[in-house]
Amino acid sequence: MANTASVSTELQLQPYIFFYGRCQEALDFYKRVFGGTYEVMNIKDTPMADKMPPEARDKVMHASFKSPSISFLASDGRESKAIDPDAGNISLALSTTDAAEGERIFKALSDGGKVTMPLDDAFWGGRFGSVNDRFGNEWLITTP
Repeated sequence: MANTASVSTELQLQPYIFFYGRCQEALDFYKRVFGGTYEVMNIKDTPMADKMPPEARDKVMHASFKSPSISFLASDGRESKAIDPDAGNISLALSTTDAAEGERIFKALSDGGKVTMPLDDAFWGGRFGSVNDRFGNEWLITTP
């Protein structure tokens, strides 16, 4: 059996689904299917709005969906493309309550993988980074 690190911090893992331009439509659909609510942050409501093309400003930068039985995070993604089930559109969002533990996890996931966004200060607070691990899974890490 492999060694496992002793973790004394709280971690929360959620699927992060990219809808490539159809996020609002998908949120409305899942609300009808599962009930529940969602919160949306559009690109136009962020400090990034001026750096984006005008047609992207109404896109969903980040959303959280919660129903009595499921929850997930969602976005239109970083680029427009058709939803391709073979290409995948789900990432793993991991939040930690301990900054040092988040740094350790980010570094460990980076070993043999590829950092796509270094762990750095985020305008919404805390720190954020993304990495594709050695198995091709994208991890979105948020720390205090």
